[in-house]
Amino acid sequence: MRVGVVGCGYWGSKHVRVLSTNPAVEQVVVIDPRHERRQDLLRAFPGAASAASLTEALPMVDALVIATPPASHADLGLRAIAAGKHVLVEKPMATTVADARRLIEAAQAAGVVLMAGHTFEYNAAVWALRDAVRSGDLGEVYYMDSARLNLGLYQSDINVVWDLAPHDISIFNHILGTSPDSVSAWGGSHAHRYLEDVAYVRLSYKESDVAAQLHVSWLDPCKVRRVTVVGSRQMAVYNDMSSEEKLRIYDKGVSSGEKAAQLASGEAMHDIPITYRYGGIHSPYLPVQEPLAVQNQHFTDCIAAARVPDTDGKAGLAVVQVLTATDLSLRERRPVLLAEVER
Repeated sequence: MRVGVVGCGYWGSKHVRVLSTNPAVEQVVVIDPRHERRQDLLRAFPGAASAASLTEALPMVDALVIATPPASHADLGLRAIAAGKHVLVEKPMATTVADARRLIEAAQAAGVVLMAGHTFEYNAAVWALRDAVRSGDLGEVYYMDSARLNLGLYQSDINVVWDLAPHDISIFNHILGTSPDSVSAWGGSHAHRYLEDVAYVRLSYKESDVAAQLHVSWLDPCKVRRVTVVGSRQMAVYNDMSSEEKLRIYDKGVSSGEKAAQLASGEAMHDIPITYRYGGIHSPYLPVQEPLAVQNQHFTDCIAAARVPDTDGKAGLAVVQVLTATDLSLRERRPVLLAEVER
């Protein structure tokens, strides 16, 4: 099939690279209004074709990857779907809940594949972390925590939540197999006049009885990409910055002994003895696979088999709902139910 990449900046150029090695892709089309950028990619990938606009490229492709700034995702996606093209839209899938729903409805009506670019859901370490949680190896999940920090890169059209948090929201949803019910957020604008460049978000997953906290920042001296899951039996840390052992399972925890019996006998909570368990550390085997290549292979496989992607439009919508609720919580400084954003 012929696949075009709309927007060939930092991330779009990576799509061009992995699609060029995809055996299901006969032709990659570089779509970008900047002539110099198209020429650079054509020199790197001589087999690719190019176009300056989506309109020019539509007759040349069967499917599209949209890697432009988020504000343009819905418009470009709807235009591509109207032309009968399969679409993979980078995160966030849209910047409003209404637009995300329009994309889903348009794709269903046109009978084309709509996929959200939630790359971390195609990461072997995240798969292993999900399996550890769902199998019960970690025990009862107490809480989850993530940090995605760096010095920059500042965006001009979205705040740090819309830029970085989609990764961790999609990871949390993927691990738990559900979406949160409410969001509470705090953020601040420091080096930017009005866009938040640091934020803390708490997600409440009522169905799983789990709270998840995420911290995102463009204003931190250290680059951090870390997800921690704390359970009653074991704890797990996924560190994407680690060159080796990206996932570690810690046989560590605390125990209050016969807590229920002691409370029933009237013993004060502060008198209950706490014991600490210090076990070993296990790092499971992870296949060496580039998540973006796995994701794009899944996209072409779903097109060929007329199958619904694992990260379909509904998964993209779920993340947009959380982001929208986070914006409302930041603005009104209160917890926000996800049901509110539908209104």
